[in-house]
Amino acid sequence: MSETNNLIHASSPYLLQHAHNPVNWYEWGAEALTKAKAEKKLILVSIGYSACHWCHVMERESFENHEVAEVMNRHFVCIKVDREERPDIDQIYMYAIQLMTGSGGWPLNCICLPDQRPIYGGTYFRKNDWINILENVAALWINEPDKAIQYAERLISGIRESEKIIPAVNQEDYTLTHLAEIIEPWKRHFDIGYGGYNRAPKFPLPNNWVFLLRYGFLKDDQSVFTAVCHTLEEMGRGGIYDQIGGGFARYSVDDKWHVPHFEKMLYDNAQLISLYTEAYQCTRFNSFKQIATETIEWAFNEMTSADGLFYSALDADSEGVEGKFYVWDKAAFDAVLGSDAALIGEYYNVTEEGNWEEEQTNILRKTINDDDLIQKFGIDAETLYNKVEVTKAKLLAERDKRVRPGLDDKCLTAWNGMMIKALADAATVLNHKPYYDKASAAAQFILTNLMSEEGGLYRNYKNGKASITGFLDDYAFLIEALITLYEYDFEEKWLDEAKSLTDYVLANFVDADSPMLFYTSAEGEDLIARKHEVMDNVIPASNSAMAQNLKKLGLLFDLENYTEKAAEMLAAVKPKIKTYGSAYSNWAIQLLSEVYSTNEIAITGSATEAIKLELGGHYIPNKIVLGGTKSNLPLLKGKQSNETKVYICRNKVCQLPVNTVEEALAYLQ
Repeated sequence: MSETNNLIHASSPYLLQHAHNPVNWYEWGAEALTKAKAEKKLILVSIGYSACHWCHVMERESFENHEVAEVMNRHFVCIKVDREERPDIDQIYMYAIQLMTGSGGWPLNCICLPDQRPIYGGTYFRKNDWINILENVAALWINEPDKAIQYAERLISGIRESEKIIPAVNQEDYTLTHLAEIIEPWKRHFDIGYGGYNRAPKFPLPNNWVFLLRYGFLKDDQSVFTAVCHTLEEMGRGGIYDQIGGGFARYSVDDKWHVPHFEKMLYDNAQLISLYTEAYQCTRFNSFKQIATETIEWAFNEMTSADGLFYSALDADSEGVEGKFYVWDKAAFDAVLGSDAALIGEYYNVTEEGNWEEEQTNILRKTINDDDLIQKFGIDAETLYNKVEVTKAKLLAERDKRVRPGLDDKCLTAWNGMMIKALADAATVLNHKPYYDKASAAAQFILTNLMSEEGGLYRNYKNGKASITGFLDDYAFLIEALITLYEYDFEEKWLDEAKSLTDYVLANFVDADSPMLFYTSAEGEDLIARKHEVMDNVIPASNSAMAQNLKKLGLLFDLENYTEKAAEMLAAVKPKIKTYGSAYSNWAIQLLSEVYSTNEIAITGSATEAIKLELGGHYIPNKIVLGGTKSNLPLLKGKQSNETKVYICRNKVCQLPVNTVEEALAYLQ
């Protein structure tokens, strides 16, 4: 066995991948940081994640190379960071790299003074360039330390000032005009041909499409609504979607959703399950339902731990080759399918020369309409779909014999929160209780095993151990999941837990100088800067998610301090939304709810369950649902009786109770 470094005891699969490098890596922590100060050595912070293709390339070229390791070990205290476990560290040094170079990404490599302040960095470096940079920066520190300190001082002030959100002077009433200001410039970026936006690479960005779906529906804007449906259809037909195994890759490198960057992330798939479920509830398109259920099955089959939590990611590479697990040459494909090879080959665009010409192999995708295939092969629709299902199972069984991509088997609270919400959403819309059972079991496991004695959350769980103090996104997405579970089963224990976690956030994450909440807890480790996460990215910002939680819980518990805090947060960010709607889409959802108001739907009486189920068949995007026969919630107090009644309230005004969903829906027109 080769020698190991200090990473051999890490919980992160990404760090463990580097445990046999000749680089003398450390985890971020007191040992490494104290050593740097004591020896007056520069710190080299190298950040990545297990499913990152170029992280693996740089490891092979540089970190496994003894010549490179010798330079790194001589001049630096080298620290490896898993960005998924420590997004707080990643956030600071990513911003530093963006200030220095104008762009960022992973692998992220940042050279810092012994006190952690950054002085130089970038992303991927080739071996010889990397050696030159290391030697030049080390020489600067030895020969001109004052110059290095000046760099650090300029950078750190830029990092601390970035994204400063100040309170709004006064809060205005929101109108359709405010929404139009956001939507009109946004529309210009729609790709009418292939869906998504007219650029490459293409990311799914599920939260963007949730907002646009709701806006298109509520405003009856057909151009927006059509763009959403078209995007969801094209993504589901593309190579970005695993046509036989379910689940989406992180993005496609082209503008047609054809060639994916093959890693599969839990956070993307959780959000996409919620999005496709919501789109199915709205449109009743069976293809949307199929994608949601197949992706859930993928998560159950490949991403579920023995504890019932969900793993983080699947690698892009297997046997050192990107996408090898997922692609097919025609001969192998035909051998599996026999007499159905011609039909199914056309169904999935499998060609002799390969549809991924660069690799001369095939990524399964749909390019022909089903009706055209039915006509060409002289079969009916039922025959086609039966053949597709049978052949999918055969292809999957054959693919399962291959060497699998690496699994990142750590479980993160934030991403599990998203998956719990997705399953609760699907259970509600599809009336499928087993999804709820898995969701509630995962939530209960987190509440039992990932809570500190002080009432806070841990971020990570692996091998029976939780070790990292939770960040704002861990609270935001778990609270959102708990609210969604309550809306399925009306068990108020979920809301009580959500309220307790929200109170913990308000005690430990508040910034006295801004309406925004800090990303790190006052109980957490001191870093060189304490940042806010405000812009919505592939994952919505923790602040936008918390603002929505505060609004919902404020309505459910009738807590003015919650709703006022949510309003302050939205008012402070609102001027930014129209400048770049896509980067503030979750804030835009909050704005949409303010313009159209939140419908508070309270169900009481013996037929509560049946009414809730029937309600789940209707699309009401701006609502909270509560109910039950015994309740302490203000909206349900004094309303308990055996007679089934539905109450619709909006803006502190309630309509007369009605007895049926049909009558309730009439109030919502």
